[in-house]
Amino acid sequence: MTETMFGTDGIRGRVGEGLIRPDKVLQLGWAVGQVMRQHGQKTAIIGKDTRISGYLFESAMESGLIASGVDVLLLGPMPTPAISYLTRTFSADIGVVISASHNPHYDNGIKFFNAQGSKINDVLARKIETTFQNGPFEMVPSQDLGKARRIADAPGRYIEFCKSTYRCERGLSGLKIVLDCAHGATYHIAPSVFRELGAEVVTLGAAPDGLNINQGCGATDTRALRAKVLEAEADLGIAFDGDGDRVIFVDRHGVERDGDDLLYLLATLTSPLPPGVVGTVMTNAGLEAALAPLGIKVERTPVGDRHIMQRLQEKQWCFGAEPSGHVICMNRLNTGDGIVSALQVLALLQCQQVSLDEALQGFRKFPSVLEGVRLKKAEQKKILEQSAWQAFLREMEAQLNTGRILVRPSGTEPLIRILVEGEDLAQIKRVAKQLQIWIEDRI
Repeated sequence: MTETMFGTDGIRGRVGEGLIRPDKVLQLGWAVGQVMRQHGQKTAIIGKDTRISGYLFESAMESGLIASGVDVLLLGPMPTPAISYLTRTFSADIGVVISASHNPHYDNGIKFFNAQGSKINDVLARKIETTFQNGPFEMVPSQDLGKARRIADAPGRYIEFCKSTYRCERGLSGLKIVLDCAHGATYHIAPSVFRELGAEVVTLGAAPDGLNINQGCGATDTRALRAKVLEAEADLGIAFDGDGDRVIFVDRHGVERDGDDLLYLLATLTSPLPPGVVGTVMTNAGLEAALAPLGIKVERTPVGDRHIMQRLQEKQWCFGAEPSGHVICMNRLNTGDGIVSALQVLALLQCQQVSLDEALQGFRKFPSVLEGVRLKKAEQKKILEQSAWQAFLREMEAQLNTGRILVRPSGTEPLIRILVEGEDLAQIKRVAKQLQIWIEDRI
């Protein structure tokens, strides 16, 4: 995506600042509509997560599209992958997601899907940005304005789709599962899916109030889920993030299992074994070490599920994942989907009658530490391009006996992320802290 507007996962920021203002979203909707009309396209579909500002930006986006003469279908709160799916099933020309994913309620964002349900490419993003910047904002004549209508049965349609992706005769009967919906877009979807497939479901994070999305819950904070799995003596726990495209598991012993673990399961429990899987630069090196003896390659991409998707398409492989919980199963869907990915893992476990922790016994990750330094995006590049920083980074790398260091700007938050990985946990903790302090001292 272009640096000025689109990050690794669309537009995102603090509500009321930058592009995340109703006037800017109105103009963005108009720009999208203009580009659509240039290509003879007429219908857009809009969904959102549960954060309070979603009402505001849904209305602004809807108004901008209608002002360009585009018809709008409104879904209300729905997971991001559901919007991808429904964009296709309703034959819409573009899908709009109003969400800041795993961020707190005071952030929001916008991303787009094409008619095939995939994230829009760089060429289309640049056309939208150029139209947005150059204007001028001009409505079509009143007789050409678009129309809007709500899709009342959107949740039911998506629930049935999710269930259809589960392919194991045993179903989920006999499993007790704790679901943490992060007070987000899966709150009214995921519990029904898992119950209707036969599981006994205990829910957490399923009472959104517009402010509590991702707050001490969900895929980015599994403490409550881990405790509830142990308290309820559940077989496992599953956490989604605010917009439902990430998934993290917790085993029956209360141990968190991330995207690397899930990718290992998808690779090793699938028959026949896949030729390879796709991770990112954040993927733990232990995955390569575990899969290599099985003849399964691991390819890495930059951070971002769209990069994983592109590589999977190039290689014609099936499975890819980020440690953060974006898991892609190309044999079911062409985008990351927390619910669908969870069902694929559960189907493999159920068909082979093995528990989550038992299936992961052969997978050993290298110790890793992830730190973050909060810093405005405009300042991140200045810090990371300094020759003094490059010299210090080389010095820290020389201190590691084995392992690696990855320092990069976050694509979704105003953070510099520091990943240190190696055999010696005490050593990598010390190196990560030194890197963090060096950056903080120069802010």
